[in-house]
Amino acid sequence: MMLKLNIPKHVAIIMDGNGRWAKARSLPIIAGHRAGAKAAEEVVRRAAELGIEYITLWAFSSENWQREHEWVMELMGLFRWYLQHSVDKLMKSNVRIKIIGDKTAFAKDLQDLMQSVEKRTQENTGITLILALSYGGRDDIKRATQKIATDVKNGILQPEDITEELISKSLDTHFVPDPDLLIRPGGELRVSNYLLWQMAYTEYFFVDCFWPDFGAKQLDLAIEQYSKRHRTYGLYSVAA
Repeated sequence: MMLKLNIPKHVAIIMDGNGRWAKARSLPIIAGHRAGAKAAEEVVRRAAELGIEYITLWAFSSENWQREHEWVMELMGLFRWYLQHSVDKLMKSNVRIKIIGDKTAFAKDLQDLMQSVEKRTQENTGITLILALSYGGRDDIKRATQKIATDVKNGILQPEDITEELISKSLDTHFVPDPDLLIRPGGELRVSNYLLWQMAYTEYFFVDCFWPDFGAKQLDLAIEQYSKRHRTYGLYSVAA
């Protein structure tokens, strides 16, 4: 009997293994990130076909700023190229772009490009592609806590007004439901400071292949595995 797929509303992905993919082929590291960008396009296209409403791709962590300067600058160049050249394709595919993370960490021209892409695609009604850039789960919670603390200090909120719902609404992901499924290629079995608050009840799918080798078939397999699971929320369980 054919498995009936339960399509997650929101899928989060850690795009891991770009550098190792390139090293295994004696290529420069940036070649792995370019290949990873192509993989991302295929996965987003397939996700839209499956009916997934939101997909969040972790492209650059808040900790990545501490890596080698040359590597960071090469990746910034790739971000610029992608943001400058992808808008027409995104518009044609009806994809809406949202960007989360500490945008103030980027150069002004990159901040302007991010804002422009978000604005141009904001009326699109297809899948929402969320790019996590200069993003860290602890940093997200820290910035949300600072906003809430400021409101308490200014008398806008009382301490007893602080609820889980208020914290969720103060996070970068306030506009999207929590992820139903996390996918991490690359062989690592951890979440690495990604969407820490949001993934309290997320299902995890780990796979050994590097991100540039992850495509539509691998996404289909992840959805099949998700469909076989029963999600638990502490007090009760439901089918995925």
